[in-house]
Amino acid sequence: MKVRDIMTTAVVTVQPGDSVNRVARLMEERGVNGLPVADEAGKVVGIITELDLILRNTRLEPPAFFQILDGRIPLETPSHFRKRMRHMLGTEARDVMSEPVISIAPDQDVEDLAELMTKRRVNPVPVIDGDRLVGIVSRTDIVHMMAHDLGTSE
Repeated sequence: MKVRDIMTTAVVTVQPGDSVNRVARLMEERGVNGLPVADEAGKVVGIITELDLILRNTRLEPPAFFQILDGRIPLETPSHFRKRMRHMLGTEARDVMSEPVISIAPDQDVEDLAELMTKRRVNPVPVIDGDRLVGIVSRTDIVHMMAHDLGTSE
């Protein structure tokens, strides 16, 4: 079975300048666990998932370091810490979105999708044909496919 056979084609997207509150409301209203972020040309530039929104409500940990005598060796770069701060304190979609986007083509096998989801720990996954967003697929779609396949064999 191909990704195109299980993907949702009516994809709701948000723009980089949309507020985080709008994104959360859309996710709740539509009952989805992630929304692609598209620029004005319609190109997917990021994705916001439930995990991205949940991370905003965790405690901000100070940068970790390793102490040697009187010196400190940082265990993360200042840019990584700034990115975490922006993610937690930002107010726009561009601040909290995950990038680069991990996507799949509509003609790939569902097995490829399942492998991508488990190895890269992504959900949902935008379905992109060339540069165009044509759908989105989530773990729920795979479970739904399995339920229908198993239901017909009983």
